[in-house]
Amino acid sequence: MSTKIFLNLPVKNLDKSMGFFRALGWDFNKQFTDETAASLVISDDIYAMLLTHKKFSEFTDKQIADTSKTAQILIALSQDSKADVHKQVDAAVRAGAKEPRPCRTMAS
Repeated sequence: MSTKIFLNLPVKNLDKSMGFFRALGWDFNKQFTDETAASLVISDDIYAMLLTHKKFSEFTDKQIADTSKTAQILIALSQDSKADVHKQVDAAVRAGAKEPRPCRTMAS
């Protein structure tokens, strides 16, 4: 069995967050989705659990980061081409994301 990764991310508004990721072309596993959490399927081996702040707090005693003021995590996903990266970023911006800086190519 391959190793899978499950990111657990606190979200302020679960419905709005789900709509954002659907706008990027991803879907959710209904079996692990309810009014407190949603299982975002990124690939066969990568999932993100979007958790309301109340639900997220059930798993930790630490304060949830205010991401408007601090960076909590950086997540990078591979794409087949630079054009696909631009397409994904453009879709995210259309869905409400803010591009923090212009795209730049990573050295290989």
